[in-house]
Amino acid sequence: MLYDTFEVQSDLAAGTRAWGRLLHDGVSPWTQAGYAEPATWWLAAARMMMRTGLTHARPDYGIARVRVGNRDVPVSEEAVLSTPFGTLLHFRKDLVGEQPRVLVVAPLSGHFATLLRSTVRTLLADHDVYITDWHNARDVPVEAGPFGFDDYVAHVVRFLEAMGEGAHLVAVCQPAVQALAAAAVMAESRNAAHPASMTLMAGPVDTRINPTKVNELATARPIEWFERNLIATVPRRHAGAGRRVYPGFMQVLAFMSMNAGRHMHGHVDLFWNIVRGEEDKAHQIETFYDEYFAVLDLAAEFYIETVRTVFQEATLARNALTYRGAPIDMRAIRKTALMTVEGERDDICSVGQTMAAHDLCSSLRPFRKRHHLQAGVGHYGVFSGRKWENQTYPLVRNFIQANA
Repeated sequence: MLYDTFEVQSDLAAGTRAWGRLLHDGVSPWTQAGYAEPATWWLAAARMMMRTGLTHARPDYGIARVRVGNRDVPVSEEAVLSTPFGTLLHFRKDLVGEQPRVLVVAPLSGHFATLLRSTVRTLLADHDVYITDWHNARDVPVEAGPFGFDDYVAHVVRFLEAMGEGAHLVAVCQPAVQALAAAAVMAESRNAAHPASMTLMAGPVDTRINPTKVNELATARPIEWFERNLIATVPRRHAGAGRRVYPGFMQVLAFMSMNAGRHMHGHVDLFWNIVRGEEDKAHQIETFYDEYFAVLDLAAEFYIETVRTVFQEATLARNALTYRGAPIDMRAIRKTALMTVEGERDDICSVGQTMAAHDLCSSLRPFRKRHHLQAGVGHYGVFSGRKWENQTYPLVRNFIQANA
C-alpha cells in the first residue's frame, strides 16, 4: 500500500512536469523577445514545475575527461563484472604506465553511486578508479534472490578479486562497515587479493559514540517497527515486482525532514536565481537536486540487517560480526593499512564513530594507521567540495601511495 500511494503521487508529479514543459515552451519566446516581467516569473515557475517529483533513473557520472599531470585524458566507463545487484564499473583512462588501483565502495542508502562523482573525479587524477555501481532493487527480479548484509560484503570481496592483487579500498559513509568486514574476511582466508590499504570516510563504525539524530532514530524503536512501517512491496509495473524493499523515497523524505528549512530555502533561492537570470547559481542548485532526488530502493533484508547490526546491536563495534554464519575478527587484519577520515561538523556520522576502526584493528602496527579530522566540514564535505579536493584528498593520495 505504501508503494502504491507513492506511485499515484509519482503519476501526478509526471502530469505537473508535463504542464511545466508546456508553460516553459510557451513563455520562452516572450523572454527572448525582451519582455522581462512577468514572463521571467512564469518561466521560473515553469522550471520549478518541471522539477516536481523524484526519479528512479541513475544519473550519468558525466566524467568524460580528467586532468592527469599536464594534459587532459579521455575517460570511458567499462563494466568489468556485473551481478543482478551491482556492477564493478571501471573508469578507464588511456595512459602509459600504471597508477594505484582503487575501489570506491559506494553507499547503498537510497541514492545511486553517482552521488560520489566528485570523489571519483578527484581520485582519477592519480589513481586507476573502480566503483561499486549498485542497481536499484525495484528493477531486480525476485528470481535473483535476496540481497543482505553478507551479500554486500561478498560483492566487495568478489570485486577486489576481479581487480587483482594490490588494490586499495576507499569506502564512503555506510559501507565503511562492510569494507572492514570484507578486509577481515579476506585476511582470515589469506585471500591474495586482500586490499593493500583501506580508507574509511565518515562511516558508522561505532554509532554509540556521540550519537546523532540519525543514530537515535535507528535505535528509538524495535526492529519489528521498521519491518512493519518502512518496508514495502514493489508494484507490478516494475521488473522487481513482488520484491520487498526499503523505498528510496523514504530515505530522501527522512533526510529532508532533518533539514527541512535548508531545502525550502534552496528551492526559494533557485526560483529567484532563475528570475534574476543567475544561471550559474541556478545550475548549481539544480545539479545538486537532480542527484538528491534520484532515488534507489534497497533490498529489505539489507536495510533491516544493517539497522539491526550497525545501529541497534553495534555488532561490529563489539567485534562480534559474523559472515555466512561464522564469526570474523577484525584483529585478523594485519597487512591492510588503515586510514580514517571524519568531518568536524558531520551530523550523520559524528566525530569518533569512524576512528573507532583503529581500536578494532588492534593487530595493525601503528605506522600502518592514520586518522584525519577535516575542520569546517559536514558529512558531504568529507568527500566532496573544495576542502576535500585541497586538504583531505592530498592526505588520502599520499596514504595510498605510501602503501602501494
